Amino acid sequence: MKKALIILAAVLGFSLSACSQGNNKKETKATTQTTEKQEEKEMKTLIVYFSATGTTKAAAQKLAKEFNADLYEIIPEQPYTAADLDWRDKTSRSTIEMNDKTSRPAINGRCENIADYDVVWIGFPVWWYTAPTIVNTFIEAHDLSGKTLNVFATSGGSDVKDSYNDLKKAYPQYTWGEKRLMN
Repeated sequence: MKKALIILAAVLGFSLSACSQGNNKKETKATTQTTEKQEEKEMKTLIVYFSATGTTKAAAQKLAKEFNADLYEIIPEQPYTAADLDWRDKTSRSTIEMNDKTSRPAINGRCENIADYDVVWIGFPVWWYTAPTIVNTFIEAHDLSGKTLNVFATSGGSDVKDSYNDLKKAYPQYTWGEKRLMN
């Protein structure tokens, strides 16, 4: 009888130990998920955008609200006029810039605190199925190493896929994340 009680106590103790370990695994998994969510929230996000007419600016503001992010506008040293943006005019400034892939229109200032951010969204209107060359000016003027770069764009008829792929190809040293078309 004593032997049976000892065996029963051992089996009961083992069962309770196994249940306890199962709960610890569940607790560890829940703790890991909570930590991952906290890390996502703690990642600092910057929304960088170039907006020729205000459409991309509005999209950037929506994205900033969504991610509780800071905004930085790429401002051309020489503002674009309506005539500069006339894509039907082969002599317009935008047409000339987009036909010259080495064009790097000057921008006003730099984002001095870019090192503070983990995620950078880069937004622009799609010009000639890709990003305006002024976006390249911004990228080349800043060290974006160690950041996840995401792309968003506005367009009257183009997708963001070609723009995203062009930037990824031009700057393979960076980590590229998601892309969004925001019309």
